[in-house]
Parts: sequence; structure tokens; C-alpha cells
Amino acid sequence: MLWIAIRMLTGDKQKFYGLLFGIAFSTLLITQQLTIFVNLVERGASGVYNVTEADVWVMDEVSRTTEVNFAMPSTALDKVRGVTGVDWAVPHLRAVASVRTKDGDLEGVEIIGVDDATLIGLPPSMIEGSKSVLFQPDSVIIDDVGTTRMFEGGISPVGERLELNDQRAVIRGVADTIPSFTSQVALYTKYSQALRYVPGSRNRLSFVLVGTSDGVSSEELAARISEKTGLKALPREELAQNGIDFIMENTGIPLNFGITVILGFIVGVAIVGLTFSLFIRDNIKQFGALKAIGVTNRKIAGMVAAQAFMVGMIGYGLGVLGTVAFIYSFSGDPTFKGFYIPWQVPLISLVAMVLIIVLTGWIALRGVMKTEPAAVFR
Repeated sequence: MLWIAIRMLTGDKQKFYGLLFGIAFSTLLITQQLTIFVNLVERGASGVYNVTEADVWVMDEVSRTTEVNFAMPSTALDKVRGVTGVDWAVPHLRAVASVRTKDGDLEGVEIIGVDDATLIGLPPSMIEGSKSVLFQPDSVIIDDVGTTRMFEGGISPVGERLELNDQRAVIRGVADTIPSFTSQVALYTKYSQALRYVPGSRNRLSFVLVGTSDGVSSEELAARISEKTGLKALPREELAQNGIDFIMENTGIPLNFGITVILGFIVGVAIVGLTFSLFIRDNIKQFGALKAIGVTNRKIAGMVAAQAFMVGMIGYGLGVLGTVAFIYSFSGDPTFKGFYIPWQVPLISLVAMVLIIVLTGWIALRGVMKTEPAAVFR
């Protein structure tokens, strides 16, 4: 009976391909939009992910993320170093500035000051040059995404001179980074040099990066630092989550992507439901003939379920493959750098497709159950 059901389904190629298109398009829309959504919001934590050495981040109590922070006095560094359980603590500066290129163009950049001695705060890997170039005078390292924004045509930025608040800066390396949510150009330099590039108020220390001693957890040390210094101390994972939550709470991204996903589901129900209903209606005599020779309603329901399962799984597979092809085709674009498909996203799409198949199959099945064997003679 299942073979007969599949033959009935594939015999009408127009409706068969219409069902596949409806499910594949819905799967593609839902999976692709959820993938982009997850990757975008995760970039709210890029500032933390790019600093792999720090176990605990210490900041002013009103600071929320690496991008939304309030500067502390320089004495905060000594306070943190005096807390039991701190293996090392280094300063970290993050500030915005405007840079003028040799062509006279103005570009907004983020200045990131790392520890002068250890260079803790730099991304873990480099594309061009080495981390030690920062020990040279007036040196900065640019992130790879910023390179594509400031230097078009694949020109290497190494050796290029910039003007930062009337200060000379020379690009001597390119870092491999996770782009920020805004994809703003990032320039890394030593902390002492960053203070000259970003003149401002008396307090300019953005964060204190802390490493834990052996036997002390980051959660325990963070609580101890907060108690002893009065500053906010957060484990690495918690600050990263704060960056993600900030984007979720303060932008329209969840609503916009949520609407698109819902529309994808509705479109799937509409296309698949209409096509499946037309398919059942055109084959009502065949189902009537099967009933006339003694096929029970239970077996008829199994046939319809097999048809729905077949087009559902094929369409779902095509939709997921389309998403993979989309992400792969744009992998060279800096906007999509590091994008991946979390395993939960295809699972959510699968649940959505099952709901579409069950809903549309149930609607179509009602018509079959009401079919009389005499329909074959009409």
C-alpha cells in the first residue's frame, strides 16, 4: 500500500514538485534566518571572545558590556591585584576615536589598549605580522575585518600610516578576530600608547583583566573581588552573556527575525496545505476505489502519512542544504565571517516542518476519510 501511495504522489509531478518547493522554501527561510540571528547576537560577546586569557573581567559597577562601559581610576588596578586568589591583573582600555588615513578619509575606530609587558588582551592569532610588533614605536595592529573597510582592493595595510588625534600610528600587523556587532574597525596597541591616542578625562581604565590562581574558580574570585574592592567583577562567560543579552534587549533584531520565521511557517502551511489539498481532491476517485476493494480508513491514513512524510523529509533536506550553500557562498564576505549553523537550528526547523506536515496532512486526511467508495463511479 505504501508503494501505491508513493506512486500516486510522484505520478502528479506538478503537485509533487510544488509540495517539495513549499517545504524546502519554508525550511530554507526558517533555518537561514535563525542562523543569521544566532550569529549576529553572539557578536555582542566578541569583545570577550577575542580575549582568551582573562578568567575574570573587573569594571565599574555601571558598566554592562565590553562596548558599554564606564572608565575607572587607575588605582582600581592596584586594588584588584591585592585580592587573594588573583594570579595576575592587567589594564585594558576600550575607547572610540576617529582616524584619518593618508588619503584624508575619516573612519570611526575602536582603540583597544593591551598590557604593555605581556600584551594580554590581543586576539590569540595573527594573519600578518606578530604580536611583538607592538613593542615598536607608534605601532598598532588592525583587525582583519577593519582591513577590508579601510583598505579596499585587497591592499595589505602593513606599513600604512594613520593619524589618531594628531598622533602618528603605523599599522604593523593584522589580527584574526571575531567581528563586533557593528563591525567597527578595531586598532590594538599598548595601553600606554592608547592613553596618548585617546585623550580624555582623568579616569580612562575601562577594565582590569584577571587570571585566577590554581584552585580558585572564576566565580569565586569574581565574588571576592567585588566584595573587597566595591567594583563589578564578572566571570568571562557571564560578561559574554551580558553582551548577548544587551543586543536582545536593546535592538529590534529578535522581533524582526521572529516575524520572518513566523512568516516562513505561515507560507509553508499555505503552500503545502493548498497543494496537498489539490492533490487529494484530484485523487479522490483512487482513494474511493481503494475503499471499494476493502482498504480500511486506517490503511488510507497510513498512505497519506507516508506521502506527507516523504515530501516532508525531502523538502526539509533540500532546505537545510540550501542554508548550508548560502552560508558557504558568503563565507568570504567579512559580514559573514565565522558564521556557522548551530545544531539546534536544524532541529527547530525540523519541528516546524513536522508541524506543517501534520497540520496540512490532517486537513487533507479529513477529506479522504469522508470519501465514499461510490465516488469511483461518479
